[in-house]
Amino acid sequence: MKRVIYNIVVKLEQAVNKVKGSLSSLTMREVMYYLRKSMLAAKNYLVKSDFVLLSLCVVCTVFGVVIISSATRSYQTNSYVYIQIASLIIGIAAFVVFSLIDLDLIADKWKYIFVFNVVFFLTLLVWGVSGGTGNRGWLRFGPIGIQPAEVVKITFTILLAKQISFLSGFKLNSFISIAQLAAHFILMFGLIIFVSDDLGSALVYLMIFIVMLFSAGIKLRWFGLGILALGVVSPIIWNHFLGEYQKQRILAPYFPDLVDPSGLGITWQANQSKIALASGGLTGQGLYHGVQTQSNSLFAKHTDFIFAVVGEELGMIGCIAIILLLAAVILRCIYVGVKCNSFKGSLVCMGFAGMLIFQTFENIGMCVGLTPVIGITLPFFSYGGSSIVTLFAAMGVVSGIWQRRNPGRRNYSSIIY
Repeated sequence: MKRVIYNIVVKLEQAVNKVKGSLSSLTMREVMYYLRKSMLAAKNYLVKSDFVLLSLCVVCTVFGVVIISSATRSYQTNSYVYIQIASLIIGIAAFVVFSLIDLDLIADKWKYIFVFNVVFFLTLLVWGVSGGTGNRGWLRFGPIGIQPAEVVKITFTILLAKQISFLSGFKLNSFISIAQLAAHFILMFGLIIFVSDDLGSALVYLMIFIVMLFSAGIKLRWFGLGILALGVVSPIIWNHFLGEYQKQRILAPYFPDLVDPSGLGITWQANQSKIALASGGLTGQGLYHGVQTQSNSLFAKHTDFIFAVVGEELGMIGCIAIILLLAAVILRCIYVGVKCNSFKGSLVCMGFAGMLIFQTFENIGMCVGLTPVIGITLPFFSYGGSSIVTLFAAMGVVSGIWQRRNPGRRNYSSIIY
């Protein structure tokens, strides 16, 4: 009897081991199948995505991290560097995610995008804080700060491209179409000024709007009428909507002796920036060795005036390197827009290119004393988590447009159609 029971137990044990072996083998086959599938998808993505654009963005940001580490060395903390590196990692993830989502899928949700844009800005009325920028343009969640104006740049550009694309099916250059486009822009521009008093961000939206309308083929007469209308309302804006401090900032680069005769007031920031740039010469004073930078004489040296840090410590060569890198990113966006067979996609690329052009020109102009100091950061180089993540997400959209530049061919590197 014991022998029979023993044989039964042995056979049951053998059967269990056989079943376990089969299950293990099946699981391993499934794992290998999904692993191969994932590797194939990753390979397709790397082949079809705009790796050139991603590489340029990463190089710019890494360069910026190095400069930020020097600019903040006198602060006796590495937190700025760590946050910027974390933002870079999140930004790369955002690039991948946004490149996988079809632009048309996002644009088709235009009603929700419009509501999101308006509501997101209105939250600043309740929870907006200055964030050290002089305006109420930030939402603060503990140590994390989000700037709605940065995030909405993406959704505004996509929404405007959707609107232009829709109106092009009728008469894009008709008065009704232009009025609708103008109303959309004026609403967003007015919201930014009203809820946050952030003129710099509002001007970025203006540049996006102008570039996209020009790229869409809007007749020059409408731009002429826009300039005329701006000339008419400018005195009203100047006398009733701009504060005295804002007026001085606008006039300072062009009438410094009149606005700030001593040079110690509103022109002081720009003057220190020009001193830093001039002292750098051709090759600079060396990384971590800039006199103005390391002595804290340079204001906002890791954000608005990071270009001056580069000029002082890396000289003209460093400044030229930054300009060439940013020019390469901008030209890549334009190239994708030209090669794209989608009218909507082309407009989005041109809008983002316009955004980068204005921010680059305005920031460098601030540092050399040619444009007013209005708090515009240098794309990819200046410190700022919201800015970095938003820029990478925007470039991810451009990469997605590049992947789908032939609309008749289905792209298997996309997970969302």
